[in-house]
Amino acid sequence: MKIKEIIVVEGKDDTAKIKSTLDADTIETNGSAISKVKLEEIRHAQEKRGIIVFTDPDYPGQRIRSLIDQAVPGCKHAFLTKKEARGPKGKSLGIEHATPAAIRTALEEVYELGDVAQSDITKADLIDMQLIGGPAASKRRERLGELLKIGYANGKQLLKRLQMFQISKAQLEQALDVLRQEEHHE
Repeated sequence: MKIKEIIVVEGKDDTAKIKSTLDADTIETNGSAISKVKLEEIRHAQEKRGIIVFTDPDYPGQRIRSLIDQAVPGCKHAFLTKKEARGPKGKSLGIEHATPAAIRTALEEVYELGDVAQSDITKADLIDMQLIGGPAASKRRERLGELLKIGYANGKQLLKRLQMFQISKAQLEQALDVLRQEEHHE
């Protein structure tokens, strides 16, 4: 599998894992303190070949994703679930721990961020769907992020994330149907 875009990852272990899995070029951010020079390199790569932001499913990874997205509009995004990125003995999270199959799937299912105004989902919808507030909301959001391949979002971030990825109310309802079936069988 050859990836046309350049994949932005956090470090050299992520690069090694991706290169052992498929034919791709990477740019490493070397952590969440991204320099202006590194952002300019990413911006140039976006203009020439396109970018896929592929960071760890944790707070630093989310912070890097957000910084890049603000500085370099039009990037694509790939996500791993926490389960897919769990390290040995469950102590760490990272792309370097994922299976080649999980990495390939994540890169096949990239999202391109769109116009935030196109979503028909409201905060009231999320409350009604028990995704904000309530004892099980966090667990439901985590599973929803896995089903929709948009990563985990807290209550405040969820609406923005759904809008960013242009998830329609119909798509959200389909994912919730799966979630409800899973909850019913627990």
